[in-house]
Amino acid sequence: MKRTVSMSRLTNQLEKMFRALNADFFDGVLEMPVITVTPTAKAYAHYTPYDAWQTADTGRREINIASGTLDRPLELICASLLHEMAHMWNDTILNIQDCSRGGTFHNRHFKEAAEAHGLICEKTDRYGYARTYPADELIEWLLNHDELREIEMCRVNSSPAAVGVGTHAGNIGIEISTKAKGNSRRYVCPCCHTIIRATRSVNVICGDCMETMIET
Repeated sequence: MKRTVSMSRLTNQLEKMFRALNADFFDGVLEMPVITVTPTAKAYAHYTPYDAWQTADTGRREINIASGTLDRPLELICASLLHEMAHMWNDTILNIQDCSRGGTFHNRHFKEAAEAHGLICEKTDRYGYARTYPADELIEWLLNHDELREIEMCRVNSSPAAVGVGTHAGNIGIEISTKAKGNSRRYVCPCCHTIIRATRSVNVICGDCMETMIET
């Protein structure tokens, strides 16, 4: 497997992930946006719901992945991209508004789109259904896409408290959770790919295959 050592290769990998998710979760109907990797304040990613990039005869939407968050597990990076693709689905395909309060409060339209496309939503008082996690469907999908496991770069933030330098008006982003998730461990059966989660290190055997499950 080639290592990702340049920005061009990093964005190429994210574009590859977008195309694969688009094909399998959205029937290929989403147009390729411009995918950027820049600092984003207090968010993992954001979607720009207008043609932020223009050529002579057409425009393209933008999805940004926060550069300082790429050291997370791949399933969380993938979930961040899928979160923004759910916004893009509502915007460009269904033509419905799924956010209010300056693009921060995620309403039931976002929840329906996200849960229909491989995500689990958690509601918060301030941001609505903005907090999303990968559903088992998405995790199992990633297990069959080893070609996406090449993202090995992450921007080092100068301050631990700051992910980026700012956001743009009109962007729709995933607010970074202040809720601790670091104690969760994921185990996968090497035969049937059944997935379980635990709050500590355990030795567990799949009851169907009688194989030791592997921590990933």
